[in-house]
Amino acid sequence: MSSASNPGMRSQSAALVAEASGLAECLDRLAARKHEGRPLATYRLQFHRAFRFEDARGLVAYLHELGVTHCYASPILKARPGSLHGYDITDHNAINPEIGSEQDFRDFVSELKSRDMGLVLDMVPNHMGVGHGTNPWWQDVLENGQASQFADFFDIDWYPLKIELRGKVLLPILGDQYGEELEQGRIALHYENGRFFMRYYDKHLPVDPQTVPLIFEPLGDLRARPVASNGEGLQAISELEEILRGYRNLPPHTTTDPEVAEQRRQQVPVLNQQLAALVERSPAVKALVDEAVKICNGEPGNSRSFDALHRLLEAQAYRLAHWRVSAEEINYRRFFDINDLVGLRMENPKVFAATHRLIRRLLADGSVSGLRIDHPDGLLNPRQYLTRLQMLYAASQCCGPEPIPPMAENGIETEVQEIFGQHDWMFRRAPLYVLVEKILEPGEELPTEWPVDGTSGYEFANLVNGLFIDQRNLRAFTNLYRRFVGEVPDVDTLIYESKKRIMQSALASEVTVLTHMADEISSTDRRARDFTRKALADAIRETAACFPVYRTYIDERGEISERDRGYIQEAIAWAKRRNPSMPAAVFDFLRDILLLKVGDTNHWTDSYRKRLFFTLKFQQLTGPVMAKGLEDTACYVYNRLVSVNEVGGSPKQFGVSVDDFHRENLRRLETWPFSLLASSTHDSKRSEDVRARINVLSEIPKQWGLVVMRWRRLNRAKKSVISDGRTVPDYNEEYLLYQTLLGTWPWEIPDQAAREQYIGRIQQYMYKAVHEAKVNVSWINPNPEYVEALETFIARILTPETQGRPNRFLGDLEKFTPILAFFGAMNSLSQTLLKITSPGVPDSYQGNEIWDFSLVDPDNRRPVDFELRKRLQAELKTAGVSGDLVALCDDLVRTFQDGRIKLWTTMRALCARRERAELFQSGGYVPLYAAGAKQEHVCAFARTHGLETVIVAVPRLVHKLTGGEPRAPVGDIWQNTQLVIVPSAVAEYENVFTGERLQPSTSPSLLCREIFAHFPVALLVGR
Repeated sequence: MSSASNPGMRSQSAALVAEASGLAECLDRLAARKHEGRPLATYRLQFHRAFRFEDARGLVAYLHELGVTHCYASPILKARPGSLHGYDITDHNAINPEIGSEQDFRDFVSELKSRDMGLVLDMVPNHMGVGHGTNPWWQDVLENGQASQFADFFDIDWYPLKIELRGKVLLPILGDQYGEELEQGRIALHYENGRFFMRYYDKHLPVDPQTVPLIFEPLGDLRARPVASNGEGLQAISELEEILRGYRNLPPHTTTDPEVAEQRRQQVPVLNQQLAALVERSPAVKALVDEAVKICNGEPGNSRSFDALHRLLEAQAYRLAHWRVSAEEINYRRFFDINDLVGLRMENPKVFAATHRLIRRLLADGSVSGLRIDHPDGLLNPRQYLTRLQMLYAASQCCGPEPIPPMAENGIETEVQEIFGQHDWMFRRAPLYVLVEKILEPGEELPTEWPVDGTSGYEFANLVNGLFIDQRNLRAFTNLYRRFVGEVPDVDTLIYESKKRIMQSALASEVTVLTHMADEISSTDRRARDFTRKALADAIRETAACFPVYRTYIDERGEISERDRGYIQEAIAWAKRRNPSMPAAVFDFLRDILLLKVGDTNHWTDSYRKRLFFTLKFQQLTGPVMAKGLEDTACYVYNRLVSVNEVGGSPKQFGVSVDDFHRENLRRLETWPFSLLASSTHDSKRSEDVRARINVLSEIPKQWGLVVMRWRRLNRAKKSVISDGRTVPDYNEEYLLYQTLLGTWPWEIPDQAAREQYIGRIQQYMYKAVHEAKVNVSWINPNPEYVEALETFIARILTPETQGRPNRFLGDLEKFTPILAFFGAMNSLSQTLLKITSPGVPDSYQGNEIWDFSLVDPDNRRPVDFELRKRLQAELKTAGVSGDLVALCDDLVRTFQDGRIKLWTTMRALCARRERAELFQSGGYVPLYAAGAKQEHVCAFARTHGLETVIVAVPRLVHKLTGGEPRAPVGDIWQNTQLVIVPSAVAEYENVFTGERLQPSTSPSLLCREIFAHFPVALLVGR
């Protein structure tokens, strides 16, 4: 209802306008300061119980010295106890107590503000964590079903195909079949403080109050029980019977009538309180409760003794099931296929209002200056959500930290729409700094209509990584991979087949629901009614498997962009091409649904609504299918060069040209100048330093081929043959393992404990890798024998001696690794400087300011030694102020293994960026090119703003540049190569790292041997 049609709301709006004096001026100020507060550089911190606000507070001075302007925090809202990542939020309006109190948070923010630093906060709008009984909203849904006030908060299908699940939530939490778990006594009834509940290991499940009388039925006539032998006992039992009648007469959990549901909500607490009080004061009633619970819980070995508990469970608003059932029958939307992360209906304005109260307060008081939105592709309408965020921010700045009731009940629109309606232009300009965790496929653009500043930077990570892969060796590398592994699948076919496999297993239920919806639509279409369910299901799977991007963004109004039309038509065309034996008409029918084509000119018919709802739900399927099929399957199967197998990347990629790198930087500067630039993230499959090492292999395919084939021969005897005849590991897993070892091999292994720790890390990684690949084992079909054989192989090849005989492979590995480690370090320095100086906002993942050779989580969540980093920073700061910078840089190059060289590069570049904020935020970008013998080994550009000019130059493909000699790319190695620079008034440049002064020639140009005289990368500031 609009305020125009509601006098009470209209008067309240008028009061709000009067109260918020100068509202229009406030809005104008917000719009005018759009670029104010935008980060110059962020630093990602992972909060959990072992890294709290007080720990972060102690890092602020260090981060400020590093040149960081904003901390970029993992989710800090209350999450499942013990969460190491914070994405399983259980309460959006409370700080996670495991990482500190609200005062601890305020102290951390105050420390940031004292150094003019800000905070970007990771937000999780798509889902909530519901495991272990710690989410009060979900517990209320399990207790009250559709009568719960939160029933519409979660994306639950209350009317699924399976009749037994109507009005229930399927809970696939059991480790074995339901009957087995029940009769083994693992599902047990408990009573505590007036409430009955079920416990299954660490899972806590409420009991529907209306079903409480069922608990006492096995006792028969309560008055005939021995505890009723005296007047006091009879009186107490009479009271108990009255309470049970009250429970029995409650409205059922299936009611959807708001008034009836409200009656239930009012009566239940009263009855619970009466029961608790009665049990507390009456030994007779307490004895009856204990006896009823004991009888319900049955006796293992006596199957019939569990009948009462079974009847009670069947009457609940949930149905317990074996965890494997989730793939086909689960009736709530999840985050991918994780059962404990349940999708929220964030499109419901009440859900938005209920989940953003704390965020509004933090925005209002300036504690948070930006938000990173996790997994927007899971939302029904990302654009709507992002617009609401901007409205929330405007309301927090102009109207205060608290929403105004009753408008707050229905969401932010009802509070601010009329007031801010004339200023909708402001929302398009996005005054709040917002980033989205959006994965863009090659050639895909972030929707320009979204009121955001960009993405969380996966595309840049893949772009800059590709710059250090030698594209010319693609064929040689592919041939080597085929020679080592044998049959190698086509990458596109692998991705396609992986996506189909995911829809046939983990996401089968989602396909079934869509098939049922499509069947209903076809039944009313005389041209489509003969399509069978199988044909429709196949068409849905095939089209989703051929989808070229994660998803389209058709909204609930039916608006379709030309971009999304193109993606749908491309997917249908590829699906037809891959399935020539299927009738083309069924694909055309699906295409017409997705494009919302209807014969009736009146769009809002029942037929149109069904097609629109199908399309909206289809969009929520293709994202998880792409993620699970590409990222979590194909990226662990196609191991040609695993440094490209990253989030937002693709196994078929093999390098990026310098021209492409410049082209993407120019495009970002024009469209998303404040988008984040990442090189490592908490989601990375390999850290930036691991990838930088592995990239070196692309330069030496012949040498790598000789080495890896020799390793295969040396380790053949260390493999095992398991009972089903398979040799472990297979060749593809072995090829992945060798690349992993090269990418992560420590600078030194000082003792046996360090060696065992490293072996454990590799075993843990390979355990995850083979399960994700789903070739020999999978999470659904584990094989302990296979895993044990794989872990044994890893331990054998990494143990120096076996029965007194030296490990020849290990000696060979330790000879070969230093070469890759050196050139990988040079690659890492180059990509670090490019990240810090390219258009966008550079982000550093915690600890990566020095060498970090971490693999996918949980490996990259290990504790960071910040004390070491602080000490190194202090040493470098002292040396930089009082010493000779050239001598310092020479020393850093000689001792590159200790990581100071990367810290120096990061710190000096970030501080230079902070000192020239306007140049790096708003300045131009001019690609520069080298001429001469080594021109292909230079990537360079200029950043310009007015009379200011900064030149960035880095080497690439350094192994070839040096002829394979592990020497820094400095000095005469560049021969006559010169960097051609743009004509300007700059008479002299100063190297930020070395302090050297360079004067351009009249050409104008700079000699590379002078640019890189003493340091592998150069940041030249015009003087």
